[in-house]
Amino acid sequence: MRDYKQEFENRVAFIKNILADSGAKGLVYGNSGGKDSALVGILCKTACDNTLGIIMPCGSKRNYDMDTVDAMTVAERFGIETRNVDLAPLMKAAEEQLEGITKLNPPAMINLAPRLRMISLYAVAASEQRLVVGTGNRSEAYVGYFTKWGDGAYDLNPISDLTVTEIYEFLRYLGAPSCVIEKAPSAALFDGQTDESEMGISYSDLDAFLFGQPVTDKVRKKIGEMHEKSAHKRIGAINYR
Repeated sequence: MRDYKQEFENRVAFIKNILADSGAKGLVYGNSGGKDSALVGILCKTACDNTLGIIMPCGSKRNYDMDTVDAMTVAERFGIETRNVDLAPLMKAAEEQLEGITKLNPPAMINLAPRLRMISLYAVAASEQRLVVGTGNRSEAYVGYFTKWGDGAYDLNPISDLTVTEIYEFLRYLGAPSCVIEKAPSAALFDGQTDESEMGISYSDLDAFLFGQPVTDKVRKKIGEMHEKSAHKRIGAINYR
């Protein structure tokens, strides 16, 4: 188990240093009401009082209900400024315009919301001289469970090296609300969606693999395939050399 007192101090210092070097006046992140955004929000608020969390519901009922309530619970406990923007109209407009040039399949539809959130965060950041802070963890990055140029786009990410197991340990150390610790992780990309069901693997198995602990051959094969197929997400654009 990590020394979370030291981890907290180190990560706050990391954020402060990048902010100072950038000349930006503040930070902005997507406050989804989930575990990762909760930890990022706490770290950012400690490092910079001018931290803004934006709640961006888009389509699924969970976005508007449980996730919004949980996002506000974290923000209120740690004194984080919060704004809310409904992205459903933008999603509808994007669908209508894109249907004129292609037939949108499920993967394309699912990834629209994270990319609309990225656009929103960067619009606010540019308008208010803020840096966009990422909320992705090591476990999901390893298997590519994120949207390229969506939640995978940011200026800095203070939790990128932490597994899901460590995220939960960190949140407990910081006294985060139980609502973000106890609920099933979900990007709420569609109603009924959970992260583990969509990935087809549990976080406990994935983290055991990353920690070098024994896992079944089936789990090892599944993780290896996901890691290989998602390599392009971790290296960004492929440019001519």
